[in-house]
Amino acid sequence: MPSVTFYFDLGSPYVYLTAERLDALLPEPITWQPILLGGLFKLTGRSSWALGDYRRRQAGMAEIERRARRYGLPAIHWPDPWPADYLTAMRAATFAFASGRGREFSRGALRDAFQRGRDLSIAAHVLHAAEGAGLHSGAVEAAVRDPQIKRTLREATDAAHEACVFGVPTIAIDDELFWGDDRLEDAAAHLMERTGEAPQRTG
Repeated sequence: MPSVTFYFDLGSPYVYLTAERLDALLPEPITWQPILLGGLFKLTGRSSWALGDYRRRQAGMAEIERRARRYGLPAIHWPDPWPADYLTAMRAATFAFASGRGREFSRGALRDAFQRGRDLSIAAHVLHAAEGAGLHSGAVEAAVRDPQIKRTLREATDAAHEACVFGVPTIAIDDELFWGDDRLEDAAAHLMERTGEAPQRTG
């Protein structure tokens, strides 16, 4: 069975769109791998499309809103400001996966951000998502300062870069990379060709 990895950062609305459709399009097992997009940008010399040119930013946001409607998802409510600094959120995600509540935390945080407009650069919003996933807020507060959690996230980001991941969301099927929400169906088709296995739909 090929290995399937979902590389993500909670600040990306395209990650939100992918996470909401992942279970319906790809069979388990899927490894959700939190990485720091800002760190990846530093390693690649790139930057976010949402920074800089205003018209490009507005067009990108409108496209995300169109995709959400097309996928039958709730209307996008943008955090203000967006994008922001998601380092605390991504350390919390790293801790959540180490605690066995990673998907619950990540999905909840993404919905908080892009369905409810909560700014995940605010620690209280991160802790709210953590509590909703069954994590103790005090443990999360300690974890985001823990050198081991910091190191784990940094090493995961470096490993993603070494695997030629340059943005999120990226689905890796063994060494084959599919970057972007609009490549999720391509990833599913590629995996099916490799395995003949369709996803087990949930819900």
